[in-house]
Amino acid sequence: MDANFWTWFFVVTTFGLYIGIAIFARAKSTDDFYVAGHDVPPLINGMATAADWMSAASFISMAGLIAFMGYGGSVYLMGWTGGYVLLALLFAPYLRKFGKFTVPDFVGDRYYSDVARTVAAVCALFISFTYIAGQMKGVGVAFSRFLGLPFEWGVIIGMGIVFFYAVLGGMKGITYTQVAQYCVLIFAYLVPAIFISLMITGNPVPQLGFIGNIKGEEISMLAKLNQTVTELGFTAYTSADKSTIDMFFITMALMVGTAGLPHVIIRFFTVPSAAGARKSAGWALFFIAILYTTAPALGAFSRINFIDTVNESTYEMTDASAGEKITPDWFKDWEKTGLLSWEDKNGDGKLQRRGGDDNEVTVNRDIMVLATPQIANLPGWVIGLVVAGGLAAALSTAAGLLLVISSSVSHDLGRKLMFKNMSDKQELRLARGAAAVAVILAGLLGIYPLGFVAQVVAFAFGLAAASFFPILLLGIFDKRMNKEGAISGMITGIVFTAGYIIYFKFINPSANSAQNWLFGISPEGIGGIGMMLNFVVSLTVSRFTPPPPQHVQDMIDDIRVPTGYKITHE
Repeated sequence: MDANFWTWFFVVTTFGLYIGIAIFARAKSTDDFYVAGHDVPPLINGMATAADWMSAASFISMAGLIAFMGYGGSVYLMGWTGGYVLLALLFAPYLRKFGKFTVPDFVGDRYYSDVARTVAAVCALFISFTYIAGQMKGVGVAFSRFLGLPFEWGVIIGMGIVFFYAVLGGMKGITYTQVAQYCVLIFAYLVPAIFISLMITGNPVPQLGFIGNIKGEEISMLAKLNQTVTELGFTAYTSADKSTIDMFFITMALMVGTAGLPHVIIRFFTVPSAAGARKSAGWALFFIAILYTTAPALGAFSRINFIDTVNESTYEMTDASAGEKITPDWFKDWEKTGLLSWEDKNGDGKLQRRGGDDNEVTVNRDIMVLATPQIANLPGWVIGLVVAGGLAAALSTAAGLLLVISSSVSHDLGRKLMFKNMSDKQELRLARGAAAVAVILAGLLGIYPLGFVAQVVAFAFGLAAASFFPILLLGIFDKRMNKEGAISGMITGIVFTAGYIIYFKFINPSANSAQNWLFGISPEGIGGIGMMLNFVVSLTVSRFTPPPPQHVQDMIDDIRVPTGYKITHE
């Protein structure tokens, strides 16, 4: 059976599974819709959290970035994984013990201010829409190539599916759907990696094949890849093309951004206790590590296979080219999507993938994971499985983000600010309506994307780092932190970071180079500076304005004390 059949089979089957779970676990109350009734077991929540967080950026784009950036792509691995350690240690148990629905809920109550709640809700919306744009683009890429549909229709179908189970099931339906999506995406990621590791290195464990020798040769896989790319005029695979300071700040922005992402934090409100929240973070890190330790190997295998099959191949077969390497069919199939292209600059009819101006092959990095099974000539069922996995990754995160968007509108802005007498039933209706509007806007952002999937997502992490991380950390560990400091810090951090990104990426992209960046820090890493500004402004303003009310300081004491212990407020 061909790849087209298997793709349709896996996509239809998995989509049917997601919808079935959403119907079975549909939300019947606001408690179910926002936090799944606070009764999700830590293991289940850890798996759902891993799926929620391992988005299209992780599944579709990260290995592609590593394939072409080499060592420089390690910032994504270190930042996104390290962020979970911060989340487990600094936030998860305390926010769960706080016991509310959303991050703006915590900000509003901790900083005893509707203004702080509003700023936090706006930040959550801004971050979530930036993030969801990457997911929708990933859905469009998968549909357009493998199901023969226009990119735009792929995005629209993805919107419809995620809208159905997010709006119907709420957090309860999303949680159990994400467990299924994790199983699909991790199986889909590991199967081709194992196959290709066996083919190239003879080792079925990709992580070990990555550092082992080429099958039948006395040279390591990385040494071979270094030799191949440098001969073609590229930077050595194990060399970084970024400065040390830029790599540091990108890693930091991704780490603290992970710990401040509202759609990840909200997952820890779904478990029964603070101890369960910490266990959830541990399980999530375990489930994430399975994919993240495989990604470098898959990226390297993809790069070497791509060069071997494409470079110096003849595009059209003629009598004169009989016996020569012919450009594979998969290349021509991906050309039709516009995500892969060839310009015959020297007129020799052959494809040259090189560094510098002589390069004839242009590759969108987001295709590498989806194209890898075809490049390696794997069976059709593997190709179909990978497509289903990529869609699962994109849709699982999109669902979590939609819930943040709808809860920010219905709960934080609606019930807590504008319509304080709203009933539970009215709030649930508003939440579903907000999700409907959000999914349409998300689809538009997917159809008119802002950049590579992982790059767009990196901006969202920078915005989260600059806005949420400082006020959450200070809100838990600094009783003197007040509403004036929190509001001014959030506004300073997100305005500076968003302005920097917008200027270099959209207003004046021609100036987007190291010599023009502040301290040599790229837009992907500027969230680290935004976070520092937030800390400085928050702490400074809070020390020159009145302290929080005593009941707020007592609440922070209670949040920080383990369950079962008592403290005496003096």
